[in-house]
This record gives sequence, structure tokens and C-alpha cells, in this order.
Amino acid sequence: MIHIDPNTLEKVNNWLTPTFDSETQAKIKEMIANDPEGLEDSFYKNLAFGTGGMRGVMGVGDNRINKYTLGKNTQGISNYLKKSFPNEKLKVAIAFDCRHNSKELAQVVANVFSANDIEVFLFSDLRPTPELSFAVKHLDCQCGIVLTASHNPPEYNGYKVYWKDGGQLVPPQDGEIIAIINNLKYEEINFKSNPSLISLIDEEVDKAFEVASVFNGNFNTSTFAKENLKIVFTSLHGTSITMIPRVLKEAGYTNVHIVEEQAKPDGDFPTVKSPNPEEPEALKMAIELAEKLDADIVIGTDPDSDRLGIAVKNTANKMTIINGNQAMAIKTYFLLEQWKKQGKLNGNQFVASTIVSTPMIAKIASHFNVDYKEGLTGFKWIAKMVKDFPEQEFIGGGEESFGFMVGDFVRDKDAVTATLLTCEIAAQQKAENKTLFNYLDGIYKQVGYYLEHLISIVKKGKKGAEEIQQVMDTLRNKPLKTIAGSNVTRIEDYANSTAINTVNNTTETLRVPKSNVLIYYTEDGSKIAARPSGTEPKIKFYISISGTQKISELQMQHKIAGLKADLQLG
Repeated sequence: MIHIDPNTLEKVNNWLTPTFDSETQAKIKEMIANDPEGLEDSFYKNLAFGTGGMRGVMGVGDNRINKYTLGKNTQGISNYLKKSFPNEKLKVAIAFDCRHNSKELAQVVANVFSANDIEVFLFSDLRPTPELSFAVKHLDCQCGIVLTASHNPPEYNGYKVYWKDGGQLVPPQDGEIIAIINNLKYEEINFKSNPSLISLIDEEVDKAFEVASVFNGNFNTSTFAKENLKIVFTSLHGTSITMIPRVLKEAGYTNVHIVEEQAKPDGDFPTVKSPNPEEPEALKMAIELAEKLDADIVIGTDPDSDRLGIAVKNTANKMTIINGNQAMAIKTYFLLEQWKKQGKLNGNQFVASTIVSTPMIAKIASHFNVDYKEGLTGFKWIAKMVKDFPEQEFIGGGEESFGFMVGDFVRDKDAVTATLLTCEIAAQQKAENKTLFNYLDGIYKQVGYYLEHLISIVKKGKKGAEEIQQVMDTLRNKPLKTIAGSNVTRIEDYANSTAINTVNNTTETLRVPKSNVLIYYTEDGSKIAARPSGTEPKIKFYISISGTQKISELQMQHKIAGLKADLQLG
């Protein structure tokens, strides 16, 4: 029998008190009898806020998503709102995705807010996460919540918190709220709903979001070009089915073909191994339909519609997936090109990306003489830049994980507007007998050639978390001197806020918030970042190689093989 830590056992016993309902207690007793290992994993730690808020497996316990952990979050946020806005009428907006229990958990959250005399604007059915970000500002709320686990497996759910600017929680609010939550006891949660304070928003916000998306994603594409672009769209059983088809139609794209087998929202995601457009398998059905219809472009979104996968015809007329870094480069270059044509670039604009994304974005910004800002992984940091630099205009920003944000009317990655923007670029290119690959090649010729690859290694549970930390500790304490045969020239450790130049042995301070990320730079121009995921049981390695000539997949495979050997990844 597995040994259960005394602190964990104390938590378990607390959940067997009358504060928790009989159904919860029965599930815990069943785990005590039949699944002690699962019991420990459910209680050994408290779920923490990561880059995308709180996310985890649904079930009973402190380390699970359930009515009590989310109720405790909501009670803590209620207390914080009252402290932060003492003389204001408090308002929150709440949305949820297609996952199991999302609607029920959203109602629990609404009940707790209303019990604390906070007005609640609640969507009656699933909606895209970017629409919630929009709704917070549109309805002049101090806070917003969306129940979602993005592209995680079916057993997951999550709780993302947005502040009054429409962006996700960032310091210092996140730490202050977490401290309040951690000091709360479960018996302090007020679950007694005040229905008079809960109202449904639905079509009012839907229409406003649609209009704003069309306004921000349209770039003078001719009616003929729009109607001539044949689009295949899949929502991967998620929320984008409620908004992307109507936005495309309103913008003038009439040749849209939906993958019907994946159109119905379903938290089991029955037609894919993972509802993540980063995974090529997720777009398989859409690509097959596109090839059957001789379509020009495939659009696929993750369940909460903030990530966007794209496949287009390559130069050999075969449907090929564009990775997140390439898609971000295409959209950023196009936006800057359009702003330049319209005479709007005056030195007071900026674009943004993240430390693990392609260096191409900085190069593109420099090409257009536009300011470039870089932050930690997660769109909350890009949204924070918009707030921190109000004197500058934000044009757009993205990250390698298939996220992009056009303008600042939404303060999070937004697959709805990014889809329209992508179709605008594709339609204009097709009108000139070109593809997005031709457009990308033109960008490479301007700023240099780059090729990126992501390695994700899954390590589940308590043991997995320890193994991931061990990898990071080894990379920190016994740094690599060479990677794939190339000398390491610089090591950036964001946990310690230090950057070491290994050539001249000098150290500088990194002026960004601390994060468990390491980045190695090598003599041949490669960049390798190591980062444990903030929302999944994974450690990720981001590889970027560059050169003055086009980079082959063979060169990338050589780099990957060398990296795996040096890190002993197998």
C-alpha cells in the first residue's frame, strides 16, 4: 500500500467533515479503499495559477477542479474585489466552454459572486474565450471568469481570471488574490445564490463582438477575392462554431465548408486524439475535406477558440500545416505592411511576442522600424504591455503556440479575429496567384530564414512533476557546454533573472518577472528554450535555428537528434 504523507492525510480528513457534501465524501472514501495513489495525487498539493489560470483534472480534492476549489477561488476574488473597488458597484462576466461540467461549474461561480452582492453577467451557453475578454470591457466589469481547459484532455477543466482591462491576471493582482484564497477556509465560501443579481447576456455581447472582430480583421480585400477563397473550417467540437462562421459570413466570405463531424460541441472530443491545432492529427479530417473540395485553406481552432491552426496549399499544391511561429510571422508582417501602406506608422507603434517564440518577430519589427516588446510565455504578458505602454499603439502580437491578438479590443489570444485576418491574407495572395507559402518565403528573404520545432514530454502526477523539476535542475546546475556539436555562447535563466555570456564569462540581469525558463544560445545561431508548462504536466523544449539560406528539415532533424542526445531524452 502507498504511504500517504501526514499533511496530505490531514487534508483528506478535512474533506470528510460536514463542510463537504455527502457525494464528495463518498467518492473520497471509495478512493481510500480502492485508489490510494489517486487519493494522494488528488490532495498532495493545491492547484496553482499558471500561465493560463487554474487548470487541472476534475474530481475531488485540493489538487482537482471541483465546486469547492472553484468556490474558494471565487470567494477569494469576491473579497479582493470589495477591497480593491470599495466605492464601486461590482460586476463580473462569466463564460464557459464545451467541457464536461463547465456549465454547472459556471453556475456555481455565478452563485458565489451573487451571494457576495456582486452583479453577474452570465452567458447561457458556451462561448469563445476571447469573447469573454471582450465582454469584460464592453460591460464595464471589474473582473471576468471563463471555465475552460483550452486544448487539454477531456478529464480537465479550468478557471481563467480576467481583470477590468480585459487581460488575464498579472502581478501584483495574481499574488495578492492567491494569498487571500490560500488563507480562506472552505467553510467560508458563500454558495447561497442571489438570482436577482444574475443576468444572461448572450446576443447583446455576441453582436458587439462580431462587429468588433470584423472591423479589426478586415483589410480592404476585394469582394471577388473573398468569394473566391475556398475555406474549410473545423471547430474541433469546441466553442468557435458559435462565432467564426458568422464573422466570416459578415465579412463577406461565403465559400466556407464546415467539417460537420466536428461541428457539434462535445467535451469528449470523439474524432481527435487531442483537440489541439498544434497537433497535425487534429486537422486531419479538415485537410482530407479540403483536398476533396480542392480548398485553398484549412482553419481549425482549439475548444475555447483562442488558438488557431492553419493549413494551406504549398508550392507543390499539397495541403501543408503552417506552424505557430510561421503563422505569427505572416500575420505580423501583413499587419505592418498594411499600416505602412495606410501611412499609419509614425514610430509610436509596437508589436509583441514571447521569449520562447521565433526571433523573426523582432526582425520583422526592425524591418518596419517598429518597436518590439518581448515577455514571458502567456498572453497575459502581452496584454500587460498594452496596459503598461498606453502612449504607444499596439498593432498585434503572438506566440509560438498558435495564438495571435489583433489590436487591443480583446486582451488575449483570439482565434476569431485571427481567422478573419488569415483569410484576408490568403484571399489577397490567391488573387495574385500566390499562397501563404509564397508570402512567407518573401518574408524570409527580407529578415533571414528561420525554422522552429517543439518537443513536448508528458510527465503526469507527483512523480512526473518531480522528474520535470529534476531536468530543469540539471540544466541549471550542470549547464551544457555544447548542443548538437555547437558551442553554447549564452544562457538565460529566468528563474534567477540572470544571463551568462559563456564566451567572456560576464553576467547581466534580466529585467522581466521570474519564471522557470532556461534559454541556451549556440555559436551556430540556434536557440533552445526549456520550460515546464504552466497548465499541463509537460516539459517543453523550443528549438529555433536560423541562417541566410533556406533551412532544410534534415538540418532541423540533426539539431533535434543532437539536443535529445545531449539532454538524454531518448
